[in-house]
Amino acid sequence: MRLSVVQAVSVRLVASFLALVAAPAFAGDAADFAALGFSADGRYLAYEEFGVQDGSGFPYSNIFILDVTEDKWAGGSPFRVMLEDEQPGLATVRTKSAEAAAAAIAKLAITEPAVFAAMHADAEPVEDRKVIKFGTPGVGLSGPDDTATLTLSTFPSTSTVRCVEDFGFEPPVGFELTFEPSDRMATLMYRDDSVPASRNCTVDYQLSAVVAPVNWAWRNLTPVAIISVFSRGFEGPDRRFIAVPIVNRP
Repeated sequence: MRLSVVQAVSVRLVASFLALVAAPAFAGDAADFAALGFSADGRYLAYEEFGVQDGSGFPYSNIFILDVTEDKWAGGSPFRVMLEDEQPGLATVRTKSAEAAAAAIAKLAITEPAVFAAMHADAEPVEDRKVIKFGTPGVGLSGPDDTATLTLSTFPSTSTVRCVEDFGFEPPVGFELTFEPSDRMATLMYRDDSVPASRNCTVDYQLSAVVAPVNWAWRNLTPVAIISVFSRGFEGPDRRFIAVPIVNRP
C-alpha cells in the first residue's frame, strides 16, 4: 500500500482521507485501504476498502464504521457499492459510497483525521508481515516510547461457508493476535472462534497497519490494527480488510 490523500466529498466527512494505495505483486482482486477518520472521542472509526473486481472488472467501494468500544459495526455499515460497468472507474464508485455513508458519518460525528502509528506498505521490503511494532509517539526527533509488538498467527478453522464440502478447498484459515509490551509478557488479544462468512474461504492474513486518533496516546484513546484478509478469488487471492481494536496498548 502507498500513502495518498483523497479529497472529501462531503463537508460532513473528514477533511482528508489517508489512503494506502498499492499495485499488488500477486494476481487477484487486492483491495486498497483508506482510513476515513475517527469520532472526536475515538469511539468510532470509519475506513474504506476499494478496488476493481477480478473477472468482471467492475469497480467497488465498501465503507465500514467500527464501534471501537464494542468491537462491532455501527451506523448501519458496511456501505457497499459496486458499479456493474468497467468505464466509471474508482473515482465514481468512491464518490457514491461516500455519499451512501455520509449521513451515518455525520450522525456519529466522525470528524477527526486518523493517523498511522505503524504501517507495512506493499512496496516496502518487510521481513515478516505477521509482526508489526509501534509505541507512544516521541517528541521532536526522539523515537517512540513504550513500544509493543503485535504478532499474528493463523490456524485451520471452521465457517458457515462450505469451503471444503462444496468447493474442495482446504479448511478456511482463522487468526489470532498476541500483544507484547516491551515491559510485560505477551498476552492473547484476539482469537477467531470461527471464520465469519463475510471473509469467504480464507487462505491467509497479514498485519497491514495500526491507525489511531490524533494524539491518541496523550488522550488515552484506543488504536486499531488493520488486518489484510486473503480469500480465494477468481484469478488468485482476493484481499480485503478488517479492523481489530488494540485493547492492551502500551
